Amino acid sequence: MSTKPTSVVTEEDKPSRRKFFIGAGATVGAVAVASQTTIGKAVAQEISTAVAGEKEGYQLSAHIRKYYETTLL
Repeated sequence: MSTKPTSVVTEEDKPSRRKFFIGAGATVGAVAVASQTTIGKAVAQEISTAVAGEKEGYQLSAHIRKYYETTLL
């Protein structure tokens, strides 16, 4: 005899594409609205300055990209 609890998944509990896209759309909308506030603009500015910092280390240049394309089988 099994001691594992059995659970019944109803139609309401099942994940669906429709629920996923509704949630994703709501999230994108909230992010779009938040990005237009003064705090959102300040955060976006801070992120862009952090990303655009000094470039160090390996850089993928046009020459190297062309080399990689020629080595593809």
